[in-house]
Amino acid sequence: MDKLNAMAVFVRVVERGSFSAVARELQTSQPTISKILRALETELGGKLIARSTRQLSLTDEGQRYYNECRQILAAVDAAEHSFQSGREAVAGPLRVGSSVSFGRLQIAARLPDFLERYPHVDIDLQLSDQNQDLVSEGLDVTLRIGELSDSGLIARQIGTTHRVTVASPDYLARHGQPHTPEELSQHNCLLFNLLSSQNQWIYEKNAQRHSVRIKGNAQSNSSEAIREMVLGGLGIALSPVWLFSEDLKAGRVTAILQDYRAQALPIHAVSPANRRQSARVKAFVDYMSEALAHAPELAPPSED
Repeated sequence: MDKLNAMAVFVRVVERGSFSAVARELQTSQPTISKILRALETELGGKLIARSTRQLSLTDEGQRYYNECRQILAAVDAAEHSFQSGREAVAGPLRVGSSVSFGRLQIAARLPDFLERYPHVDIDLQLSDQNQDLVSEGLDVTLRIGELSDSGLIARQIGTTHRVTVASPDYLARHGQPHTPEELSQHNCLLFNLLSSQNQWIYEKNAQRHSVRIKGNAQSNSSEAIREMVLGGLGIALSPVWLFSEDLKAGRVTAILQDYRAQALPIHAVSPANRRQSARVKAFVDYMSEALAHAPELAPPSED
């Protein structure tokens, strides 16, 4: 038995929480993964994983062994990287996480060009509007918008999301148009509730800060849902320019408060602290940083 490989398989099963997920990732079968772990348990003389429930759980011995395995594998990985530094090929599986809207509009559309440049990389793009747990979901890197609260992660800012205040022409015809941030308190404002700022919208004009507490009758943890509410005439939203760029061009929504600059949000590429950034992770992050720097839909909104 290749014990180092068995340890790596065991760690991946714990992190993914599924035999079948690891089998797909390693392009093998679920029985093969089960066989490797049974052989490892036989070698160790005890159970690592309790299989009595549908959800995998570690035994006490399994939890201790998992912690030790992670340290051993990290040390092996670091040793190999030190030896191969500068010679590592950009190849292999790359599991990328993102919010749904950003992943659909800003990542997926760029993958053909990235994969043409790096044809030996295999991308698995995982989209969720919840903050993804990189370790448990087996992500190599995830792109996050907004200030980061996780201090134990490796993060690199690769761009900035400028935001625009928008409403549908129908909403403005029925309720009027606010001309200052303070007037937003008289309107139905739609809240994207995953940002740390919550119901506080911040603007700046002539070096003066305007901080407004907004309220409304609808909120969501999905930016796509907020967009549909705006298009339906429900209220006003403060959203990324790229989310509404096509709607603005087509006149489906109107940009308001354009002489006030809304607070921008950073875009970070985030990786687990205990996992070395491979050449393919670095290549992807470098590529996205370059692409976002030249993306017109991420530029500050026009004040014309």
